[in-house]
Amino acid sequence: MTSDGGTWGELVWGRGPKLMDWFLEPTCPHCGRAFGKLLPLLERAGEDRLTVRLTVHSQPWHLFSGVVSRAVLAATLTPEGRDAAYRVMAAVYEHREDYIATDHSSGPNMDAPPSTMLQRIADHCGLDLRAVFERKEAGDMLKRHIRFARQNGIHASPTFMVDGLVNDKLGSRDEVDTWLGELGLA
Repeated sequence: MTSDGGTWGELVWGRGPKLMDWFLEPTCPHCGRAFGKLLPLLERAGEDRLTVRLTVHSQPWHLFSGVVSRAVLAATLTPEGRDAAYRVMAAVYEHREDYIATDHSSGPNMDAPPSTMLQRIADHCGLDLRAVFERKEAGDMLKRHIRFARQNGIHASPTFMVDGLVNDKLGSRDEVDTWLGELGLA
């Protein structure tokens, strides 16, 4: 992977033989819980034993999902690459109420245009993504992430695959120790 995430915008941590694919929607509270386990899991498992590949999985019932998902992938096009995308996701999960509609269909954010969402991201994590958000590569990466999820039968998030197979025993409420045991890395 190049420092800018390459044309795929691949979000990869670790370099181990055990491959874990995470499909996360960037405004979903359940995905936010899972996301919080990323670095602790890698630290405990060892980056030489585990590779985590994150796929941004836009969900249409989260009304601003497409905008925020594209912003996360656009962040990989900045000089910070993957680390910038991580910062965006962390900021969105931390300030989730600023990126969602109440009950998926109402509330104060209903009049917020995409530019407001991008400004909130800039305010929350210090990254002005407007220029990279508008690049064709950001849209192409989002399409590839969505296609990869569909090709693997992923319909909801969070979903986890281990070595290419969906593992429904892993959930966002599980402790890192549970995940390590399920991965055979305890």
